[in-house]
Amino acid sequence: MFGTNSEANSLALNERSGLLEAVLAHGIPTELLMVGTGTCSIPETVVLTKQAVQAGCPGVLVLPSFFFKNQTTVGIVAYFSEVIERVADERLRICLYNIPSLTGVSISIDVVGQLADRYPTAIAGLKDSSGDWATTQALLQEAEERELDVYVGSERFLLRALAAGGRGCISATANVNARAIVDLANNPECPDADDKQRGLAATRAAFEDSGPLIPVIKANLALRYGHEGWRRVRPPLESIC
Repeated sequence: MFGTNSEANSLALNERSGLLEAVLAHGIPTELLMVGTGTCSIPETVVLTKQAVQAGCPGVLVLPSFFFKNQTTVGIVAYFSEVIERVADERLRICLYNIPSLTGVSISIDVVGQLADRYPTAIAGLKDSSGDWATTQALLQEAEERELDVYVGSERFLLRALAAGGRGCISATANVNARAIVDLANNPECPDADDKQRGLAATRAAFEDSGPLIPVIKANLALRYGHEGWRRVRPPLESIC
């Protein structure tokens, strides 16, 4: 909840907080939720993270602060350290969110290693949306040494990630192709796994080739469920009719 596909960083603090309250009020089990809480502001990230953890959500997905570019390892580590220490809750489990194509900030192996060494309980894993298998593979190797969970940001890499010790994927297109993704994630050694992987990649490519991914996915959901509200996006994104 509140990942990239939900336009989380186009929402205000009170919107995100209120929406989480509304979801929990409707009985969604907290143990099934990973809540995106990363913002450029440390105080806002702390507020959202505290809310999620205190509500009983097992983990939070946290972006690096992303407005300032050319960040150093020291600066990125300092941001996450500040968040962890201000939240100050032993239940906190952070999944670092690496998506440099949008943030302009890369969470490197050094960042992962330093944070995992400093906060071995709070740092639970990493979502890598770099889109570069060499980067993902290096992060998987680092994570294995520290027993961290790694998720890829696209099901294009699902089978390779699972074979290398990854946990699975957190993918925008899981909104429209969940059954097939779950099937392969649960059965990576089935005889037709390679064919299933090619099918996942083809479906992902079809959505990516149809236009901006988030509006395309929401337009598809509008058609599937017959609810035009799914087409609503917030500027600068544009709705697809």
